[in-house]
Amino acid sequence: MINLIVEISKYVMIFLMILYAYLNFRFFGVKDEEKQNRICVEQNFLMFVIHFLAYLTLYLKLEDGQILMFYWIQVFFFLAYLILSRVFYRNISRLLLNNMCMLLCVGFVMLTRLDPDRAFRQFAIVFVSALVTWIIPFIIDRTWQLARIPWVYGGIGLLLLLIVYVRGITSYGAQLSISIGGIGFQPSEFVKISFVFFIATMFYHSVEFKTVAVTTAIAAVHVLILVASKDLGSALIFFITYVFMLFIATSNCFYLASGLAGGSIAAFLAYKLFPHVQVRVSAWLDPWSDVENKGYQIAQSLFAIGTGGWFGLGLCQGIPNKIPVVEKDFIFAAISEEMGGIFAICVVFICLGCFLQFMMVAVRMQAVFYKLIAAGLGCVYIVQVLLTVGGVVKFIPLTGVTLPLVSYGGSSVMSTFIIFQVIQGLYVLKKNEEEEE
Repeated sequence: MINLIVEISKYVMIFLMILYAYLNFRFFGVKDEEKQNRICVEQNFLMFVIHFLAYLTLYLKLEDGQILMFYWIQVFFFLAYLILSRVFYRNISRLLLNNMCMLLCVGFVMLTRLDPDRAFRQFAIVFVSALVTWIIPFIIDRTWQLARIPWVYGGIGLLLLLIVYVRGITSYGAQLSISIGGIGFQPSEFVKISFVFFIATMFYHSVEFKTVAVTTAIAAVHVLILVASKDLGSALIFFITYVFMLFIATSNCFYLASGLAGGSIAAFLAYKLFPHVQVRVSAWLDPWSDVENKGYQIAQSLFAIGTGGWFGLGLCQGIPNKIPVVEKDFIFAAISEEMGGIFAICVVFICLGCFLQFMMVAVRMQAVFYKLIAAGLGCVYIVQVLLTVGGVVKFIPLTGVTLPLVSYGGSSVMSTFIIFQVIQGLYVLKKNEEEEE
């Protein structure tokens, strides 16, 4: 009987996830605000049903009473977060809020299945992040002075990256994190945000060649320190974000072409200089040649995705723990194996929906400073998503970055909360301006 319930729940969750992803894009085609709100309410209903079915499955398979308690704690948190967000910020983007909660739901479900202890820790981090970042939309809506301190953003970012380079903890061949009071965090996750603010403030004041040259030099220092720390995934995110923001600010195709050419040369040099990059490229090109060593991780990922097929094996029916670091870099493979390829694709569509909302905010903003912030943070977010998914499915070499809001990782969760709340602040700002007009 339990197996029948689990099997039926699997197909119901896939169907509901398809509906959620459809509404995610249907929202953009509806202009009437009342209809948009109705779509958001329907999304909330679908999210809570998917969440319930997933934890019902986990409880039936694992028979652990703590899972039920953890489920109800999450339900209370999501209800409170959704309601209070609407109460305190009347003009908040409900679509972005829903998608954020949906991605968190998927992350909690998979982490509970993979490692309940880490799921509990992830929830604590999410709760703290939600509280700490709550005030950000209020600040964005009222503080123009954010555009006046470019060198504060640049200086803080460079200082944090230098500390990691000098005193950072090495993990998987790269210096990624530092430890303060026994608590480790990854500064590059937060420097991504200060980096975007630095570029936005510089180009807000001027896009003359001198300013472009100075900004490019500082951006290059950010990237070079990351390269020296062997954090090439973050370096790639920084580089692409800078080129994207430079093109938006100047509309100069020469800058875009030069950036792409320089990036290609830098990628080639990184391959020649760093042995662990050569290992990752070799594993990407032919993981089967050394499947027991350097190709093991990507091979297990591909096995998991292939085994899951379109509809998945069902929660607790696969063996995703055979993939090294599955709860971080490879959580998309675990989703594909147990929830199915269709469910995993819908997760990507939800991420794309978030990116579209970011870009729509950027397009609607009249102030160049705010426009560049929205576009830059949107680029940071979607590039990280694409690098993670692309590495898992062997479309590109592994870069060691996480899937925002879904993968395990405190620094990633906190920085993503900040990114989403900054965008919410810009959205609220624009909606308030439109109402005043």
